[in-house]
Amino acid sequence: MVAVKAGDVEGALRRPDPRIGVFLFYGPDIGLINERAKALAERSVTDPADPFQLIRIDGDDIAADPGRLADEAGTMGLFGGKRALWIKSTSRNIAPAVDAVLKGELQDTVIVIEGGDLQKSSPLRTLCEKSQKALALPCYADSGKDLGAVVDETLKQNGFSIGREARTALLASLGGDRLATRGELAKLMLYARGQSEITLADVDAIMSDVSSLAMDSVVDAAFGGDGTGLETGSRRLAAEGVNASTVLGAALRHALMLLPARLSVEEGRPVGAVVEGMRSLHFRRKPQIERHLQRWTSDSLRHAIQLLQTSLLETRRLSDLDDTIAAKTLLDLARAARR
Repeated sequence: MVAVKAGDVEGALRRPDPRIGVFLFYGPDIGLINERAKALAERSVTDPADPFQLIRIDGDDIAADPGRLADEAGTMGLFGGKRALWIKSTSRNIAPAVDAVLKGELQDTVIVIEGGDLQKSSPLRTLCEKSQKALALPCYADSGKDLGAVVDETLKQNGFSIGREARTALLASLGGDRLATRGELAKLMLYARGQSEITLADVDAIMSDVSSLAMDSVVDAAFGGDGTGLETGSRRLAAEGVNASTVLGAALRHALMLLPARLSVEEGRPVGAVVEGMRSLHFRRKPQIERHLQRWTSDSLRHAIQLLQTSLLETRRLSDLDDTIAAKTLLDLARAARR
């Protein structure tokens, strides 16, 4: 069978080939794997609540007794009708058991497997990709259009609308895992209960990581030459108990992010276009990053990176002075930005 691409999975599930008896869901997004497997398993039978129609089996049990899967697959339902075997796979290899089933004839039975993050060389994934009776379906973290569709559909089903600015902020905070996305949306809707529209204030109240925002403000102040903002933000982080080396690490990552962007600017690309291409960047920070790219050259950023690396090493050697070292380093960066 031809390998299914991530973007084609939903289409393949909407119109499954009737010859397909085994569906393997795999990939890094465990929440999406579970969601798709559950939906397919329940849709494959008349009554998902009937334990004789929808049978859940642990992958360890299949690995310990490979013949069990073939026995279950060949069993006729007590009252006829379709059956579904829903298997949650483990690190143990169940490919031999699945292979035995694929070599036989499935009697009105669909096998749905949650395979986890399988490598291309995994025996189970390889088996399902090659078989004419199986589909291997990749599940990767939502992004872009897919993530927007999940958000829009979930909010609409629960009677909420959302403005463009609030939606942009919400999407910037989601996408690592489908299960986590569902959980965050549930919290957001619970917070906004009693109103019809999700606002930007609602998103900020539920989705924002306060410590992360404070860290960003300190880094932005340092690279923007804002001494007052740097002092205020540093005091806030100190009050929250954030380690000095953590702040310097964030500043170093920021400088390393700015360097290739600045090189693109020096090659002739507009600053705005470069910033728009930085996909992992929260939209609210984009104006700050534009200012940083205008203030700093590639040479000055290389000096900043060297300074931060040296300071991080000093905080490990002189742990009693780490706060002092961090404060001086960030102040030096702010002074360099003003120059």
